[in-house]
Amino acid sequence: MSAFLVFEQSSSVMKNIILVGKPNSGKSLLFNQLTGMRQKVANFPGVTVELKSGKFGEHTLIDFPGAYSLSTLSRDEEIAVEKIHEAMHDDNTGVIVCNLDATRLERSLVFGLQVRDLAKQHDKALVFALNMIDEVGRFSHQVDCDKLSEDLGAAVFPVSAKTLVGIHEFKLALNEVASQPEKYIPRQRVPDDDSVFNVSRRIAKQYGIHADIVLKQQNTIDSFLLNSVLGGVAFFSIMFVLFQSIFTWATPLMDGVESIIGWLAVAVTSVIGQGVINDFLQDAIFGGLGSFLVFVPQIMVLTLIIGLLEDSGYLARAALICHKPLSYFGLSGRSFIPYLSGHACAIPAIMAARTIESPRKRLITMMTIPLMSCSARLPVYALLIAVLIPNTTYLGGLLSLQGTAFFVLYFLGIVTALIVSVLLNKFTENDSDKAEMPFILELPNYRLPHWKPLILRVLTSAKQFIRRAGPVIFMVSVVIWFLGYFPSSEHDLQGSYLSMLGQWIEPVFEPLGLDWRYGVAILVSFLAREVFVGALGTLFGIEGADENIAGLAENIQADGLTLGAGLGLLIFYVIALQCVATVATLKGETGSKKIAWGLFAGYGLLAYTSAFIVSHIF
Repeated sequence: MSAFLVFEQSSSVMKNIILVGKPNSGKSLLFNQLTGMRQKVANFPGVTVELKSGKFGEHTLIDFPGAYSLSTLSRDEEIAVEKIHEAMHDDNTGVIVCNLDATRLERSLVFGLQVRDLAKQHDKALVFALNMIDEVGRFSHQVDCDKLSEDLGAAVFPVSAKTLVGIHEFKLALNEVASQPEKYIPRQRVPDDDSVFNVSRRIAKQYGIHADIVLKQQNTIDSFLLNSVLGGVAFFSIMFVLFQSIFTWATPLMDGVESIIGWLAVAVTSVIGQGVINDFLQDAIFGGLGSFLVFVPQIMVLTLIIGLLEDSGYLARAALICHKPLSYFGLSGRSFIPYLSGHACAIPAIMAARTIESPRKRLITMMTIPLMSCSARLPVYALLIAVLIPNTTYLGGLLSLQGTAFFVLYFLGIVTALIVSVLLNKFTENDSDKAEMPFILELPNYRLPHWKPLILRVLTSAKQFIRRAGPVIFMVSVVIWFLGYFPSSEHDLQGSYLSMLGQWIEPVFEPLGLDWRYGVAILVSFLAREVFVGALGTLFGIEGADENIAGLAENIQADGLTLGAGLGLLIFYVIALQCVATVATLKGETGSKKIAWGLFAGYGLLAYTSAFIVSHIF
């Protein structure tokens, strides 16, 4: 326990506590433990850097983005450091908690000593949380935190955010520090005749665990996962499992949700009785909105798998593996993470491309991210695959033909993005981009994921997806139901207002083997791709699917969608930029309406042409 645990009571008013540290140091997990994972997440205006805040007792704890040094290299670091300087000047900042990685003490102290000196300069209280203390304990290493506190001139508390070692004591101590911040202003700064690097090296050598000991196990695993041959095989195997699991693992949950929706539909509509309200609930709510909710479990599975890759430390290694092959297409290894993030949502992925130092590679990455199959496409893929591909399983249900089809669609989006990248690379190259920064990436230690925050992240992703898409799908379903139900009010879709509108656009989609109902669903899905499912659910519900509510796939199969038209429709959604929010984000990030709407038109034309070809081949 630190020697700085002797406190006196004070009546001073509490101010904000800010948490800083380098990336991959357990800082976010420490924040979760201190706040009980009750947090709000916001972005700094105009940037992708997250700022998290949560309640710590009576105080507000703010988690600042990670940085390796106050001397920045990347745009994200520059923004993070700017915000740290602003916090130091802010009278509402009372205490700075600097998170140190006990397994990589020297690297953490470079930033930690700079922050300590900055805190002393601004008369701010500062304490160090020596995180991952359980990791060094596994190697029978002990850190004398009392002596380390004396050398650093600030309190040091050994903690493990993962195993909760020292967390209770740290919470008590942090409350006391917050009550008397003036007593915890750092006592010293790095001497002018020395450097932060020399001091951090000296202190780490005296108190930290030797790097070779920590890296021994990591290097053993890396010798396989980063092998030029075996690493590539492992990478493709992991990606295959990722996309296979989206369909295979989520199927039981999807069946459960569908059964619940069907049960609710029968229970509710049987009580209300026949009439226009019954038809509205059955067709628009349970048929449209309900058909969309069935696919939410797939969003959760996708978030879970990506979270596992990130928390285990493999995601950074995947970026390293991809650097050389991506460079052939005019991209960077740093493009991999925005690309993978794009499979969740294109909007934050486009913003995450700001970490790519090369302007040309950054632009190419942003322009091709919309070709990644985002979570909004999942309901569309799942619906059409269920219609077109038999549910055949292998290896005791671990693999399925439908899951393989999922992988092919995702892989097709990636391949299309790489081909487009090559073409863009030829037209966007400029002389100012010749001398580029080297590709530098820190490889975090391999760790077992901490399940509680991971599960919370999965549940939050589902909630945010429903909150974002649900209102849009509800409004679209209501409008489509109204236009499709009236004026006849007798489930006569052919005589409805919607049919009249649909006849105008049917010639556009007829060459693809699709009638006006699919054309209407495609057009309204520009608001959000997943609206396609809700729109079809409403349309097929109006036509009479009382016996199979929310079973949209069976209704489409019974309607006779051909294999060629269905495959063409899948290809269309792989390529088309059917998302107005993505177009707006591209406009904001590139600063060009021409690029944003040019991509919308270009990808739309490519999608239509590809769908036309596929529909006539099969």
